[in-house]
Amino acid sequence: MKITFKYLAGKLIAMALALFIGVVNSANAQAPKSNKMKKILFVVTSHDKKGSTNEPTGYYLSEVAHPWEVLHNAGYEIDFVSPKGGKAPIDGFNLEDKVNYLFWNNTRYRTKVENTMSPKQIKPEEYAAIFYAGGHGAMWDLADNEELATIAKNIYENNGIIGAVCHGPAALVNIKLSSGNYLVDGKKINAFTNEEEKAVKLDNIVPFLLETKLIEQGAIFEKSGLWQEHVTVDQRVVTGQNPQSAHAVGEAILSLLK
Repeated sequence: MKITFKYLAGKLIAMALALFIGVVNSANAQAPKSNKMKKILFVVTSHDKKGSTNEPTGYYLSEVAHPWEVLHNAGYEIDFVSPKGGKAPIDGFNLEDKVNYLFWNNTRYRTKVENTMSPKQIKPEEYAAIFYAGGHGAMWDLADNEELATIAKNIYENNGIIGAVCHGPAALVNIKLSSGNYLVDGKKINAFTNEEEKAVKLDNIVPFLLETKLIEQGAIFEKSGLWQEHVTVDQRVVTGQNPQSAHAVGEAILSLLK
């Protein structure tokens, strides 16, 4: 067969085109299918009263704002969910705190926290981490919420991260993994301590003492003195003791995400 220049040129073009298509397909196969690993789910309470006292409560602003600042600045999209959905009640409303001010005056995120999603709207596979903010309200409606517990279990078992601060670890006490074991069983955990609850004179008001309940569920409880920053990380579970620990919890979650 007579091989012409035109024939060779055509073959070379075809080979180059096939190689280009192969490289593009390979790159597409290796690229993430979505931006799910850039999303984090923040959970806030829907409960607005401290038991029988009628005193207002809700999520503690700095325990949302400080982790939000760390993770938002790192490029993560944050969604908000609460047991009831809709506007979340707020406590610790201190706008003299610069980070609180930045969060509250971010129109997009203020809209999100005032229009939280309900658990039924959440697709766990879209999130790299779930974070539970504190505030005393969490003690009344997060521990027994089965929908949120299932969301957290699915995120964790998809190699995701669970974080919580102050009273936020109330949400962890009844989370069970597919193994049947409690999430906190055998893990180092910390949270708002019994001593801190007594110091704010709510130890006889809250439905249970968080430190005691976590220990009952098998947690290896760590703690520092009153109002001291303390963050514990164990097996992709990040917990912080009090509002003073909120920023460091955000940093610890970010470190695991990286």
